Amino acid sequence: MSENLYTFAVTRLRSKELELLNGPFIDQLIGCKTHEDCRRLLGEKGWGKPEESDEEVLRAQRQKTWELMGELVDDLSVFDVFLYPADYHNLKTAIKMVCTGASAEGVFVENGSIPREVIVKAVEEHDYAPLPEEMRQAAEKAFRVLLHTHDGQLCDILLDRAALSAILKAGKASGNELIAGYAERTVAAADIKTAVRCAGMKKKKSFVQDALAPCDSLDVSALADAAVKGLDAICEYLQYTPYADAIEQLRESPSAFERWCDNLIIREIRPQLHNPFTIGPLCAYILARENEIKTVRIILAGKRNGLSEEFLRERAREMYV
Repeated sequence: MSENLYTFAVTRLRSKELELLNGPFIDQLIGCKTHEDCRRLLGEKGWGKPEESDEEVLRAQRQKTWELMGELVDDLSVFDVFLYPADYHNLKTAIKMVCTGASAEGVFVENGSIPREVIVKAVEEHDYAPLPEEMRQAAEKAFRVLLHTHDGQLCDILLDRAALSAILKAGKASGNELIAGYAERTVAAADIKTAVRCAGMKKKKSFVQDALAPCDSLDVSALADAAVKGLDAICEYLQYTPYADAIEQLRESPSAFERWCDNLIIREIRPQLHNPFTIGPLCAYILARENEIKTVRIILAGKRNGLSEEFLRERAREMYV
């Protein structure tokens, strides 16, 4: 897609950016007394109807984002870095469904780069040719592992690492600094969270190494060494990486670290609000929408469960606008 066409797409996008949820609105949402009050306020913003469930509302918002992108660009493959998580989630679901016979109703997700029917058929027929090469290899291996060992955790690890590798590869191949940066941050954050979980579960180094996806901003071998020793060792290693500022949040809780990562991405993409060229503003809009959907999900769940405003404010993300 030429720069001129991106300029036209960005021009159309600017009016949509005005509809994004901002910080004051999120504060207002958190301040609602009840879950019903939250839904009423969201409804005034066009977020769903009273008879819809929370998940239906959030799913519809994500669908709107991708319908808009479909109108703005001719080929959605430029956004593969954002679509791959859905693909690998569906692959994981399909493999478990076929191997165990369990129902997958309501578990599959939309908005991937591959129709979920294609993924399910490939797994059912053990014919992975219709899938991308990297996914093909991961699918075959994960299916065999689950079928012969019944180890769902190992199956998940194989596919999660494959998904991260695909994201990083797509980011580097994009030729766009924002997309490449997002991919790198995504993989690094996932590796750090995995290392912390493995440390808590006292996993062996070989297990940790299999779970971590290589990336440029982390030495995954050193991170695996640290994970075997515990959280303190992980934090000591991170002092010499671009994620040193997140150590305090990592010690606090996994959710605090995840919030730090999400806020970092939002701060890094915010300059795209003033960029009239390239694919950058479109990618930033996708991330902004995912960020607000995640925040609304946290608030709605909190209101349903009677959690305090203070608790929700600590977990709400920064908004793009």
